[in-house]
Amino acid sequence: MTDLGDGTRCVRAGLPEPAPGDPFLPGPVLAAPYHLDPWQGPAASPNGYGRPDNPTRRLLEAAVGELEGGDCRVFASGQAAITGMLLALLRPGDTVVLPSDGYFPVRAFATGVLETIGVRVVFVPTVGPYPSLQGVRLVLVETPANPGLDVVDVASLAERAHAAGALLAVDNTTATPLGQRPLDLGADLVVASGTKALTGHSDLLLGYLASRSAEVVEAVTLWRTTTGSVPGAFDAWLAHRSLATLDLRLARQSANAAAVADLLAARPDVTGLRWPGRPDDPAYAVASAQMRRMPGVLSFDLGDADRVSRFVEAARLVAAATSFGGLHTTADRRAQWGDDTAPGFVRLSCGVEDTPDLVVDIAAALDAAGRV
Repeated sequence: MTDLGDGTRCVRAGLPEPAPGDPFLPGPVLAAPYHLDPWQGPAASPNGYGRPDNPTRRLLEAAVGELEGGDCRVFASGQAAITGMLLALLRPGDTVVLPSDGYFPVRAFATGVLETIGVRVVFVPTVGPYPSLQGVRLVLVETPANPGLDVVDVASLAERAHAAGALLAVDNTTATPLGQRPLDLGADLVVASGTKALTGHSDLLLGYLASRSAEVVEAVTLWRTTTGSVPGAFDAWLAHRSLATLDLRLARQSANAAAVADLLAARPDVTGLRWPGRPDDPAYAVASAQMRRMPGVLSFDLGDADRVSRFVEAARLVAAATSFGGLHTTADRRAQWGDDTAPGFVRLSCGVEDTPDLVVDIAAALDAAGRV
């Protein structure tokens, strides 16, 4: 379906062949055991037991795989997908390169688990400089990075990684497969949280990994089966249902982010604005060449924690919440979660509210919050 537009691909992705009397998207199959053939057992059917086998989950994997351009496996959460990938592919003595400015639970997992089992961990900022990758087993980047929104040139880094014999994995959570397709840019794996913009309704936890390498997919599938880190059938069904509107949601979120970024850039009481869609952003050159659309997430600094609280309290259309990519505009002061950010640093996730309403509300809330 690569010849079709984004909206068409999202609506059609992963659907079974139409048949009279059948729904467009079959309802969730809520089963742990299935009937087995008395003679052949699980060999007679793709469904033997609910942990490794579920038709609802397979339809979602087909849908996400179509959008990412690879074979997909879904997990119970984004963190389950990332940690599953790391533990499935790394062995004692291996070296892994991780982003020092990416999602902080990944760094915590690396120091709390990977290093204790003999994996050497090297932390590098998203934009580098990257050390020699000789002897490295895996490089993981998050681009745009969360929460700072730096962007790395995936194609260039993939070339360096492959020349050194390393694999490159890209966390595609912020961009989504409509924003960029890392496998097309040379990455070996894509990993992401589907909790956020991919499904976008703030009502489920989901993660996924996609790759064009049968060896990688086999290793990750074995890990998921033996650890049981699978999403439930109803969550998988909800995710597939929500995927159909991804193009529409991203279009409004991106437009809102552009308008809010213009507002914030004009205010002297806001500093540190980052949004890769602005020509004056440090990430703009790489992002505009690499990405098909910009995310609905931006970041900025309001000076201190109290001013952030006053701002959110004064806003009618901005909710205090973590995560991002949902229908509702949210603000998250990342320092309260342990991120290495300034006390007044805010990650703002634009929802799908009408753009003029959101801009007016944020401007009024900033005025009401006063200065530091």
